[in-house]
Amino acid sequence: MDSDFILQYCIDNYEGIVLCNSYGERCIFYNPDMSLKRGVYVLTVKDKDGECDKSSALGRQGVYRVNLGISGDTFTKMFGAKPSRPAKGGIVDMPYDFSALDTVMPHPVYAWMNWICVLNPSDNTFLHLLPLIDEAYSLARAKCGKRMRT
Repeated sequence: MDSDFILQYCIDNYEGIVLCNSYGERCIFYNPDMSLKRGVYVLTVKDKDGECDKSSALGRQGVYRVNLGISGDTFTKMFGAKPSRPAKGGIVDMPYDFSALDTVMPHPVYAWMNWICVLNPSDNTFLHLLPLIDEAYSLARAKCGKRMRT
């Protein structure tokens, strides 16, 4: 499974989706009719380490990380209590090897915001991600609606 397939899956299966680059990541935003400046994040793909995000060791050949935000309830069911926000440049205090491949886990930096990630998901892991991507899309639609009303 490659990252382009995952991004194309989102474009092909969700309405109102926009693909763009943001902060060194390829991002899927929900932004119907381009009604917001950027839109609301649904999913991102990170291909290289950033200055404040090196815990996934994305400098390894061919390694990428898929990131998405889910509901607080789903996050808690999957991983237990949310961690505290890490200090700038730090990672969340959770017992995970954030460089492990093909493992759905909390996001190393944004788990406190209910974000999860997986490095190089296999076909089987991607199937496990599908309902979570659906949830991320639904959350983005709801957030977008609120932003458009204000």
